[in-house]
Amino acid sequence: MTLAVHYTAARTLDTAPARSVEPGPGEVVLAPAYVGICGTDLHIFHGDMDARVATPAVLGHEMSGRIVGVGPEVEGWQVGDAVTVMPLRWDGTCPACRAGHQHVCRHLDFIGIDSPGAMQQRWTVPASTLIRLPESLALDRAALVEPTAVAVHDVGRAQVTEGEKVVVVGGGPVGVLIALVAQAAGAEVRVVELSAHRRLLAEELGLATWDPAADDIGALVGAWTGDAGADVAFEVSGAAGGVDTAVEVLGVRGRLCLVAIHPRPREVNLHRFFWRELTLVGARLYDRSDFEKAVALVADGTIPADRLISKVVPLTQAPAAFEALEGGGDVMKILLDCTDTTTHHDDSDHAHGATT
Repeated sequence: MTLAVHYTAARTLDTAPARSVEPGPGEVVLAPAYVGICGTDLHIFHGDMDARVATPAVLGHEMSGRIVGVGPEVEGWQVGDAVTVMPLRWDGTCPACRAGHQHVCRHLDFIGIDSPGAMQQRWTVPASTLIRLPESLALDRAALVEPTAVAVHDVGRAQVTEGEKVVVVGGGPVGVLIALVAQAAGAEVRVVELSAHRRLLAEELGLATWDPAADDIGALVGAWTGDAGADVAFEVSGAAGGVDTAVEVLGVRGRLCLVAIHPRPREVNLHRFFWRELTLVGARLYDRSDFEKAVALVADGTIPADRLISKVVPLTQAPAAFEALEGGGDVMKILLDCTDTTTHHDDSDHAHGATT
């Protein structure tokens, strides 16, 4: 019997037998090893996306695992291959798809939200969604490829170049990944984050941080840039104050990249956009090239994925993991171990050479 975590109602997750789905033409069956819990999963858990998510729903789209079954008409893949999944299916016919922007298809199926996701021990997906992982990459670290692909896409959308000054507002998992990717591109980066724990982690990863509760961010940006202002700001906090900060730190013709999902309209200082000729860029999801670059960044250690994993818990402890993430505090990224269904797990195991 294989298990799956099902979202059934607001703040309700049940672990139950998974529905067996044989691979059809062009499909493979995966054995997920590790699945990360992201902010979107938390939104679903809170009931905020009930109008979109059909219950019972299997969540999860940040994953790593191995192929355990191959359907007809699948070429280039075999049982045992280590993979992650780019969890997108598009129709190929809408205006966005015809323009080459399939990741923002008008009828996009985001797997793990609109259709069953990876929080289960067997998962059937189209072979077209697979991204190959190097055998040298531990599968716990590989579970961070998907959020790293988000960061790669965001930095690309903002057109960050070497020597530019970049402010990342929000030091959660995606914010730190954006900062690391931008820094790898040669930018000078500052992370603005309220949580002392997250600032400390960012600093341990070689990133400079500012505390918006204690620091005068405007004065710091002025001193850092010679009063020119930052070239790029990323809004990753999802808070109204974060929007204000991201706009205020920008210099003339600065670029604001909106990453966070804001559930309600925000007031924006449009006069600042007019006066400084600022640019606002939206960034949503990723494409295959972003994923492939993300694999390389995690594999070569540019992204120290092991340092971002706060704990690993068995699949059966998913409800407690969601609640721990809700509390914030000292938690960054929690992984569900789909190979372990025990009721206890030693957190010291996390990210130390697991190669399941």
